[in-house]
Amino acid sequence: MEYEISGGSFPIVICKLQKGETMKDESGAMAFMTSGIKMDTNTGGGLLKGLGRALSGDTIFLNFFTAEEDNQEIGFTSCTPGKIIPIRLNGSNSIIGQKSAFLTAEKGVEISMHFRKRLGSGIFGGEGFILQKFTGNGMLFLEIDGEVIERELQPGEKLILDNGHVAAMEETVDFDIQRVKGVKNLLFGGEGLFFATLEGPGKVWIQTMPISKLAEALIPFLPTNVPNNE
Repeated sequence: MEYEISGGSFPIVICKLQKGETMKDESGAMAFMTSGIKMDTNTGGGLLKGLGRALSGDTIFLNFFTAEEDNQEIGFTSCTPGKIIPIRLNGSNSIIGQKSAFLTAEKGVEISMHFRKRLGSGIFGGEGFILQKFTGNGMLFLEIDGEVIERELQPGEKLILDNGHVAAMEETVDFDIQRVKGVKNLLFGGEGLFFATLEGPGKVWIQTMPISKLAEALIPFLPTNVPNNE
C-alpha cells in the first residue's frame, strides 16, 4: 500500500491499493474510491469488539475496503481541521490515542480499549478513563486537532501539558497528572487545577487546538437568539 497526505489544514490521505489489499475506517471517513474497490461493513471481530471501540469513542461498525484490481485509490478525510499523522506498527510497538483519534488503517492493525491505570489521571487528565489502543502490523492513520508536535522523550524525561493537548503516545510513555502549584496560579492562572504529565521513554504527539477548546472559543460569537419564523 502506498499513500499520500495532502490538503493542508483540511487533510486527506489517499491510499493506493493493489489487488487483495484492504483498508478499514470508522464510519463516514471515506471521501472517494475508484470503482475497483469493494466495501464491506461489519464489527471487525464480533459485537464485543465493536462495543469496546464504541466505549473508546469510535463506532461499533467498521468499513472494510478491499481492492479487487491493481492500482486502486481511496481517500479518507479528517472530520475537523488539523493533521493526519501516519504511524507504522510492526507487531512490537503499541500506540495509545485520544478518543476518536482513529481515522483509517490497514487490515492488520487492531483497535481496542485502553484503560487508565490511575484514578486521578482518568478524572482530571482531560481524556477520560478509556482511550484507544492500536496494535498489530500495518500503517495506521490518526487525525489530530490543529497542528501536531512530535517529541521523543528519553527515560525519565517529563513533559507537562495543559489538559486536552495529549493526542497520542507510545505505550511506553507514563501518563499522569499533577496539581497546579501556588494559590495565585490556581485562582488566577486560567489553566485549571491539574496539568497532564508525560514521562519517557517514548514518542508523544501533541495537538495545538483540541476541538473542545475551539468550540469554547467560538461560543461568544454564536447568536444567542434564534429568529422565530412562525
